[in-house]
Amino acid sequence: MIKAAGFTGIALITLLSGINTPAFGKEKKERTRSVYFSWGYNTATYTKSTVHIKQPSLGNDYKFVKVKAHDNRGWNHRLLHQQLTIPQYNYRLGMYFNKAQDLAIELNFDHVKYIIAEGQSIKTEGTMNYAPYNGNIMFTQANGFYYFLNNGANFFCFNIVKRKGLYSTKDRNLYIDLTGKAGAGPVIPHVENSIFGKKNDKGFQFGGWNAGLETAVRVTFMKYAYLEFAQKVDYARYSNLKVYEGRARQAFGTYELILSLGAMIPTTKNNPLFTPAAHENTGKEQQTGE
Repeated sequence: MIKAAGFTGIALITLLSGINTPAFGKEKKERTRSVYFSWGYNTATYTKSTVHIKQPSLGNDYKFVKVKAHDNRGWNHRLLHQQLTIPQYNYRLGMYFNKAQDLAIELNFDHVKYIIAEGQSIKTEGTMNYAPYNGNIMFTQANGFYYFLNNGANFFCFNIVKRKGLYSTKDRNLYIDLTGKAGAGPVIPHVENSIFGKKNDKGFQFGGWNAGLETAVRVTFMKYAYLEFAQKVDYARYSNLKVYEGRARQAFGTYELILSLGAMIPTTKNNPLFTPAAHENTGKEQQTGE
């Protein structure tokens, strides 16, 4: 009886092992991943913005209403004769993580420069020196005014990315994709200004938050290198920006055009973006049971 029971137990374990092994094999997921990095340059335009300034020790709480601003591209003059990070630049670092290689997560950074345009007459309203004020101020450096986020308004976004293939040669040495991106993150501006001739303590600071939407056409050559042309809209809210004896806040929208050069690298085997033939054969073998 003991021997029979032992034999039965061994047989049962063997049977269960035989049943469970394929099941576990089916549940095992094949990982497919690739990483990419790009570097490029941008041009940017901005919506009008109201700058709210508070200087409690001076009795000031007023607004510069609907100011105009412009960028400072930097790449349109002697790009290769200066540091790469001086002009308005962009970089993207991401990873495609699903089997179809059409979903990615991405760190997205835009170094755009924001400068309140000189020579405009700005409507100003609020309180100055503890008294009501409503008038216009000529915004010029000669008059003691400038306002720069010129070392960067600096948008960081953590994006989710969706890729849609538009065209591909059979060997995938040339393919064209359309991508859409959406995300949000912090802004780290470099704040430099002069208000009524009083300069701030300039420097980088945490400045608030931004959210952006981006679409891009990507042309990939020889599987690994790509050229990408993108457009992006961004909305940024800045607060606690340093001014003399006080703080400023504002919000503005940005429209960017971006041209970038990048590289894509597979990090797992049988990636459909790099070995389409192997991927297709594997799928056929699974369907036919070979």
